[in-house]
Amino acid sequence: MSHPTVKLQNNMIINLKFIAKEHRQRLIMTFILVALENILFLVYPLFGSFMVNAIIKGNTLQALSYSVLVLVIWGIGASRRAVDTRAFARIYAEIAVPIILNQRQKGSSHSTITARITLSRQFVDFFEQHLPMMIMSGFSIVGTAVMLLFIEFWVGVMACAILLMFLILLPNYASTNDRLYLKLNNRLEKEVDLIGHATERTLSQHYDILAKLRIRLSNREALGYLWIGVAMSGLFGLAVVLLANTENIQAGHIYAVITYLWTFAISLDDAPRLLEEFSNLKDVSERVQVG
Repeated sequence: MSHPTVKLQNNMIINLKFIAKEHRQRLIMTFILVALENILFLVYPLFGSFMVNAIIKGNTLQALSYSVLVLVIWGIGASRRAVDTRAFARIYAEIAVPIILNQRQKGSSHSTITARITLSRQFVDFFEQHLPMMIMSGFSIVGTAVMLLFIEFWVGVMACAILLMFLILLPNYASTNDRLYLKLNNRLEKEVDLIGHATERTLSQHYDILAKLRIRLSNREALGYLWIGVAMSGLFGLAVVLLANTENIQAGHIYAVITYLWTFAISLDDAPRLLEEFSNLKDVSERVQVG
């Protein structure tokens, strides 16, 4: 007998593959821009280190080259935002009708269909918001750890150790999120019927349970941020000690190390929220079939 989590994940993959196949041209264009943006964000601390050293040496023209890189990064970012809004608005418009017809064939009630068409927006949000963030975070986490191994070896080693520790804790964290989103979405599917027919006491109980579930999810996200903060405090401490005891160190090198550390930290900070979205999407995939 297959494990429920595996079944949920398979349903999610089927739905996402269908959307990716049906709308591949729009998605390819969007994610080419996402990839370019990620590559530039990964190399900009190195350009920043050259800029700092150039300023110290009084080489204004070389230092100004950094501003050109900043303009290119934001230009690509602006283009991606303009392209993806158009692409994902069209994708949602094209998947909504088949979902409604599919739910009608299954004999779902109007309230269930209404709830599920709202939940189906999660698929589009995944491609529009969460997948780019996942790519950017994953690219930044792995990329910065590798770059740190090259420019400040022991700091890079500790960054890899932190990453490994969180990967070991990941399955248990995600499993709890899956259970909470199952309960939350079960409640949301019943909401339309409750609004129309439930007593004041039942409504109060319903919204009290919703509040408790959302608070539990928020508390877990906050705890995840706290543990990341503790780990990053140790990593920054190691970096400061090593840099402070390095002879003839250049200002540009310090800038590059600290910038890569902040990139690593900010990318890790995205992980708790992305894991929540992933759990939500798995549960939605059990309720809604796209295509």
